[in-house]
Amino acid sequence: MTTTVLTCVLLVLFFGTMILTGVYCRKHATDVNGFVLGGRNVGPWLTAFAFGTSYFSAVIFVGYAGQFGWNFGLASTWIGLGNAFIGSLLAWVILGRRTRLMTQHIESKTMPDFFEKRYGSKSLKIVASVIVFIFLIPYTASLYNGLSSLFSIAFEIPYWVVIVVMAALTCVYVLFGGYMATAINDFIQGIIMLIGIIAVIAALLISNGGLGEAVKQLSLIESTYPDTVGAQGAFTSFFGAQPFYLLVVVLLTSLGTWGLPQMVGKFYSIKNEDAIKKGTIISTLFAIVVAGGCYFIGGFGRLYTDMLVGEGGDPTSFRNFDSVVPTILSTLPDIIIAVVIILVLAASMSTLSSLVLTSASTLTLDVIMPILSKNKPQSDLNEKSSQKKQLIILRVFVGFFVAVSAVIAIVKDMNPEFTFIAQMMGVSWGALAGAFLAPFLYALYSKKITPAACWVSFIFGTGIEIVQLVLMFTGISVANIPFIGFVFTNSLYSGVFAMVGGLILVPIVSLFTPKCDKEKVDGIFTCYDTQVTVSVTDTLGK
Repeated sequence: MTTTVLTCVLLVLFFGTMILTGVYCRKHATDVNGFVLGGRNVGPWLTAFAFGTSYFSAVIFVGYAGQFGWNFGLASTWIGLGNAFIGSLLAWVILGRRTRLMTQHIESKTMPDFFEKRYGSKSLKIVASVIVFIFLIPYTASLYNGLSSLFSIAFEIPYWVVIVVMAALTCVYVLFGGYMATAINDFIQGIIMLIGIIAVIAALLISNGGLGEAVKQLSLIESTYPDTVGAQGAFTSFFGAQPFYLLVVVLLTSLGTWGLPQMVGKFYSIKNEDAIKKGTIISTLFAIVVAGGCYFIGGFGRLYTDMLVGEGGDPTSFRNFDSVVPTILSTLPDIIIAVVIILVLAASMSTLSSLVLTSASTLTLDVIMPILSKNKPQSDLNEKSSQKKQLIILRVFVGFFVAVSAVIAIVKDMNPEFTFIAQMMGVSWGALAGAFLAPFLYALYSKKITPAACWVSFIFGTGIEIVQLVLMFTGISVANIPFIGFVFTNSLYSGVFAMVGGLILVPIVSLFTPKCDKEKVDGIFTCYDTQVTVSVTDTLGK
């Protein structure tokens, strides 16, 4: 009863804040640039938290932390640190500044639009938009996963009610305030996530006799893996019982962010050079606490084996990984449970708002509007009318994507055998990153990358993951085929192969295929050579 009351109070405060923020940010969403990019005038704290909260959702806290914490023990913390230093720090250093400069110079608002203007191909934009549309839908629907098991701790209400409320409130504040409302709410939600993670770690360690005692008890648990079966200490070792598998997870969940449109899009809107420098530090620290903390918590999952598999049960056959973190939390004080429910809700809503805004803006600006405006003359009056029309269509598709994701999540919950979305979610990250990472990254640094190389990356990245899906659904085994069996071990392996393969193929294909128009490309790269005047507070001079 106490948990229910505390959770209700926090939910009312949380939802009220989200809606008020959306209403407050209406003034920033009066045109397309403001609705989609916040006027490219967003500061370091908002951008850094928007990046972090879009990165880490309930999928990470409940699903991945539970699964990989169970598999790797405390070594799963390396995943969180990889997310912080590869997925956040390096992403900001390598992509942040150049993305901001080039996208503003070529007036690009979305990733598909970037591919058209950078490579001079409308077909690339259309295909990229289709890829985003297809693979972000299951990603969006998956954000509701994990909420059911957590909310059942505090409430006896149907899961579909939780989904509808979450979807409706997210839709409201995005419709009102666009990107700026999303960014401000992401900041608030990020604060909740930081407080929640720290509180859970402290409560978890206290309930298990402190860090030393908890690690000691975990070290006594016998390994269940073939190479180390029966051995103790596997779940407290430096790299865990499966170091190569751990590396694969680190690469997919860290390097993958470099090619995800909803992540890279955060760099489009950041305010200035100083904001990029500060945002880099803030985003990295946020990821260390949130991602590192999530996987650290999950690493103690084996301490609750009796609760998860039943006393005397066989842990080798345990697969209900979504129950690991909720089980850990169920043993903690009521106030911690209430805070965590808000934490996971905040994490899910922040990522959901980012994904639907990305999907809606891509479909509207890159597909719908070019069709509607084809062969129509432009004038100042027409431009104003076009802005209003685009905003209306944008808001319609925001509502559409939220509704579709909610319906899919409800259908999946009511029909456990309906596994398509759950399986497709596993490949959506790999497909998006595999298709976009290489041609986007190289496009920022090299004038020699060709449209053909971009096409190869699109086909290779999505093709690998489509094959992975087919193998999943048909049950065809390729385990005995050299190399192929290794690549398609699971969607994590194929996702990493798609990304790394793209990074290798794009420069090779560019050596043998027709280059982009040299004069046009040189004009695009002038964005890095423009001379600017700065004050002595920013430089000491010669």
